Amino acid sequence: MPNFKYKVRDKYGRPLNGTLGGENKEGVINYLKKMGYTPISVEEYNEAFSIKSFLLKFNKVKLEDMIMFTRQLVTLQSAGLPLLMNLSAVKEQTESSVLKNVISQLSLDIEGGSTFADALSRHPNVFDDLYVNMIKSGEISGTLDEVLERLASLAEYQMEIKAKVKSATLYPVIVVITLVVAFLVVVTFVLPRFADLFSRFGVDLPLPTKILLMINYVVRRWWYACIALAGAAVFLFRAYIKTAHGRFAWDNFKIKVPVFGPIMLKISLSRFARVTSSLIKSGIPLLQVLDMASKTTGNSIVERAIDNIKKAVNDGKPMHEPMKIDKLFPPIVTQMVSVGESTGKLDQLLARVSDYYDRQVDYALKNLTTAIEPLLIFCLGGMVLTMALAIFLPLWDMMHVFKG
Repeated sequence: MPNFKYKVRDKYGRPLNGTLGGENKEGVINYLKKMGYTPISVEEYNEAFSIKSFLLKFNKVKLEDMIMFTRQLVTLQSAGLPLLMNLSAVKEQTESSVLKNVISQLSLDIEGGSTFADALSRHPNVFDDLYVNMIKSGEISGTLDEVLERLASLAEYQMEIKAKVKSATLYPVIVVITLVVAFLVVVTFVLPRFADLFSRFGVDLPLPTKILLMINYVVRRWWYACIALAGAAVFLFRAYIKTAHGRFAWDNFKIKVPVFGPIMLKISLSRFARVTSSLIKSGIPLLQVLDMASKTTGNSIVERAIDNIKKAVNDGKPMHEPMKIDKLFPPIVTQMVSVGESTGKLDQLLARVSDYYDRQVDYALKNLTTAIEPLLIFCLGGMVLTMALAIFLPLWDMMHVFKG
């Protein structure tokens, strides 16, 4: 189906532009008129020759832009202004070209009679099921501004967690990169010069030196094969973890990695609790809540645990019963959920569960450097020892040659 660029004016005389798919130009014009727009121009274009369109396919809406979009919409909706006017105002303030185009499409669909949620659902790459369903519940209950506030808070929470993880892992990443660069410099430039010196004096090379020289030979002689193998390994790994079995195995491995595993698991469980709390507050049925919340955890192990909870709830059992059986949830969390169910304040207790995990994550991230320092020292010591033995053992033998 060909694509068409259009420029139109709405019933207020405001200009709008965007893209639409259609069988032909006449069909697109008729559709725009049916939606209440006055077409100014409609032109077919070939995306293969549109650099901008090509780049936009690889350009996603950043989390920061989504937060800004939602926050601005909250402010305007709270002021009691019409949704279309609010979207137009937000579009003017948005810097993301992708989001600008999406907002134009949203305005077009809403003008044509679609609900806000239905319009959002046509852009799954930007607005996920969680966002769409919460907006839908807000429209039905007349609490759209409150729902937008919760969505903004969830997005800000997600960004805050990412920032904390990035900050905590910065030091270990820098140390590892420095070690790798130092190793490559020694193997590529320093050791070969010593090897020439050792060969001239007929010194027998020890095993550490031979291993490093072999690495140097392979990298220098077969660098293209090394790159190809590395690329193939990455491709096969990514393809494997996209399968159900591969993703499960990889997620299971991640949460069992010392130091980092428990942190990642707690982040997933905290996200589940906070999202579930927000969805329940928005008036969405519990089974639907669990279905949507499971998709936000980012870990198939946690998803499976939530699926077990959903099956139990569907059978008429309370949430806390399957949570007691699953080892992912500690007793204190299960108890808080049980109290929430018995008192009718499940949303509030789940928010406290999220706070409980957040405090544990904060503590773990603050002490991350201390926790992995022994491992870094061990790796650093092993690498330095290997390089030192590779250079100084032959030097020691060469000194014996001179003395002899």
